[in-house]
Amino acid sequence: MSIFKKVLASVGIGSAKVDTRLDHPRVSPGETISGVMHIQGGQLDQQIESIYMYLKTEYLKEENDKKMTYTAEIAKYHITDGFLLRAGEGREVTFTLGIPENAPLSLQNTPVWLETGLDIDMAIDPRDRDQIDIVAGPNVATVMEALNELGFRLREVSNDYSPNLGGQLPFVQEFEYVPTTNFHGALDELEVLYFPRGDDLELFLQIDRRARGFKGRLEEQLGLDESLIRLTIPGSELRRGSTIVAGQLHDLISRYI
Repeated sequence: MSIFKKVLASVGIGSAKVDTRLDHPRVSPGETISGVMHIQGGQLDQQIESIYMYLKTEYLKEENDKKMTYTAEIAKYHITDGFLLRAGEGREVTFTLGIPENAPLSLQNTPVWLETGLDIDMAIDPRDRDQIDIVAGPNVATVMEALNELGFRLREVSNDYSPNLGGQLPFVQEFEYVPTTNFHGALDELEVLYFPRGDDLELFLQIDRRARGFKGRLEEQLGLDESLIRLTIPGSELRRGSTIVAGQLHDLISRYI
C-alpha cells in the first residue's frame, strides 16, 4: 500500500464499516444475547487487529453541586482475533454474549447499549451502537411485584455513583418507590437496591419515615428518619411467589415505622 493510501486509511477515507444486528434486543441479567456482525471493507485493504464489543450504560455523579453524566463499561467481550479485510470484502461474524448479573435494568431514562468496535492499526476505529432492553429476571420481578402488591409505586430509577456499593461498577442502580396504600402517611419513600447473588437476591432498603410532630421534624433535620436495612431473600422463598414475599416485606418495613 502506498504512503498516500495509508494516509487515506488512517483518516477514515474509504475505510471499513461495521453494522451489528441483534437477534432480539430484550434480555435479562444472567441470560445471553446473540446476533450477527456485518463488516464491510472499504476502498482499501485494512488489517483488523481484533473485534470487540462493550456493554455500556450511563450514571450520575454529583460534582460541585451539579449532577454530571458519565459512561460506564459493564462488560467487554473479545469477539475475534485479527485478519486482513480486503477492499470491498464483506464478512459476517456471529456472536453470543453473556449479560452479567449486575447489569442495570433499562428502565425509565436508563440507557443500556452494546458498542461494537474494530481495532484497525493506524486508522479511525469504526464503531456501531445498539440499544438493548434489559428487563428484570424472575427474582427481581418477584420482589417488584411484591412491592406493587403492598401499594408502592415506582417513581424513579437512576444509576448513581457509589463505588463502595457498586463492587466492580462505579455505580448502583437505585429504585425509588412511594407508598400509595398500606404505608401511605407513614413513609415518604422507600429506596431499594437489588443485588443478585446466584439463586438468592440481596436487598438494601432505605426506609424514609414521614416526620410527625416536633420529634419527627427534629429526626428529619438530623437525618435520623431513615433506616437502612440489608436483607437476603433465598431463592426458595422467591419461588413461592410475590404474595409470600409481600408479607415478609410488610412485616419488616412495619418494624421501622
